[in-house]
Amino acid sequence: MPKVALYNIKGEQIDTIELADAVFGIEPNEAVVHEAVVMQLASLRRGTQSAKTRAEVKGGGRKPWRQKGTGRARVGSSRSPLWRKGGVIFAPKPRDYSYRIPRKKARLAVKSVLSAKVRDGELIVVDQLEFAEPKTKQMLEVLNSFKVERKVLVVTADYNENVQKSSRNIPGVKPLDVEGINVYDLVNHDQLMITKDAVARLEEVLS
Repeated sequence: MPKVALYNIKGEQIDTIELADAVFGIEPNEAVVHEAVVMQLASLRRGTQSAKTRAEVKGGGRKPWRQKGTGRARVGSSRSPLWRKGGVIFAPKPRDYSYRIPRKKARLAVKSVLSAKVRDGELIVVDQLEFAEPKTKQMLEVLNSFKVERKVLVVTADYNENVQKSSRNIPGVKPLDVEGINVYDLVNHDQLMITKDAVARLEEVLS
């Protein structure tokens, strides 16, 4: 089992914690991680692009000139895609780009990124993360205690309103609870700060 340091919010090591091999100690599968990220980004696409085909543009009901004898190319409508103000060939229409990958693959992707974070020393486990009231200053003090200067994902076991409100205005910091953890946010942030309770919850869900 991989062992990592356990810190308090002042950045002082108070103990060590053993992580489950099945969640934090596997060999990362980069192909599955890539597949999961592509799926998630596809699901975020709005899919509202739209253009009109030649059947939908206004006008063009009359044949511009007779078929033969004019010396010009034959044409049946002034709304041909070849003409100005004409329709669009294979016009894009609103669609849903989202799709799903198998649940086992999705879990493997999350475990792969978590294991990579442990391997690369990008995982910070804190004993607890509690604030009496929402204060951005308090969250900044916690981050400064760990000398965090890059993008960091802050994960708690359950939704914590004070932590959420204290973190969301800090550039590069994103607060989440265990239910909202996902591959894209894990990959997109350089460091992962997670509470001890959240580690236990992740091991319970992903094992």
